[in-house]
Amino acid sequence: MRLLHPDGTVVHLAYCTNVHPAEDLDGVLAQLARHAEPVRERLGAPVLGLGLWLARDAAAALAADDAAVGGLRRELTARGLEVVTLNGFPYRGFHDPVVKHAVYRPDWTEPDRLHYTLDLARVLAALLPDDAAHGSVSTVPLGWRTPWTAGQADEAARTLDTLADGLADLAADTGRTIRVGLEPEPGCVVETTAEAARHLARVDTDRIGVCLDACHLAVGFEEPAAALARLEAAGLTVVKTQASCALQAADPSDPATREALARFAEPRFLHQVRERGNPPRAVDDLDEALAGGLPGRDPWRVHFHVPLHADPEPPLTTTRPELEATLAALLGGDTARTAHVEAETYTWGVLPEADRPQGPGALADGIAAELAFTRDHLISLGLKEVAP
Repeated sequence: MRLLHPDGTVVHLAYCTNVHPAEDLDGVLAQLARHAEPVRERLGAPVLGLGLWLARDAAAALAADDAAVGGLRRELTARGLEVVTLNGFPYRGFHDPVVKHAVYRPDWTEPDRLHYTLDLARVLAALLPDDAAHGSVSTVPLGWRTPWTAGQADEAARTLDTLADGLADLAADTGRTIRVGLEPEPGCVVETTAEAARHLARVDTDRIGVCLDACHLAVGFEEPAAALARLEAAGLTVVKTQASCALQAADPSDPATREALARFAEPRFLHQVRERGNPPRAVDDLDEALAGGLPGRDPWRVHFHVPLHADPEPPLTTTRPELEATLAALLGGDTARTAHVEAETYTWGVLPEADRPQGPGALADGIAAELAFTRDHLISLGLKEVAP
């Protein structure tokens, strides 16, 4: 979907397809009919945006085959779908039984991360609608924080320089601008916007910026307007934002709250937890927090992407107010400070069993409801929905 900001910027709203398992091109194509087109139909939208996730093998195959990319673009168009952004954070195996720390590999010290990201940029340049101003790719915030040596930091900086050169060459070859946004995440080298400003001080800011994930921002107890001001002071643009909500527990010492939280502890994804403080107290997974890793005297926020529009069973809540504040800081003023918004609830399949969608129809209902919520909030900020 597209919305027009009062300053004339076309803001693209999409949902991220990393919620669906697909490791090859056939799997990606199957998603379009099984999931994406039904979401579009539920919204009554002439065109639906996708934040496409292409696993490593699918990206490599497409980057090497112009005919295959052309076929994918035709299939998207035939189903009323468009792509201006790719999620390049997970490399492969994002729906394996156990993912946890594997999602951060390869990191930005490793050539495979560079090659994968440039392949994604090449594919996206060919998929972009003709009237799209630019494309975006989100990626790992350098890597997991341990181990991370000065030598690794230097190697990552060199690799990002090579990335910027590759993106500049791609723009010269195709006439399409693709930008890459590193996505601050709890537990990573770049966890907060302050760390983004510090670690990305040397990057080519015409090509590289930040992907601002509202869940991650909230888990770190960062205030959105201040976080955005921090990035702008460092010269870093928000290449895209991910509309997402974290799980929140007001009183983690309460037995009913702990019982409710335990239903969200699951083996596939890492669910970092932060307890409010200055700085926030931290553990790397929900199991660890519940086992006594945090004192539980102050509220917890959990890196578990929960549906944007729905509340969990009390006494738990979500960080929806922080999502709304993030969107307001980015798009509620006189100037649009990003043009790509991607709803990224990839955890539908690992929600507590009673909350999981039963079948693709129920999943399409949930994703459509998230997008409708986000669209309506953007309209409340002064944007207007427009047709392509």
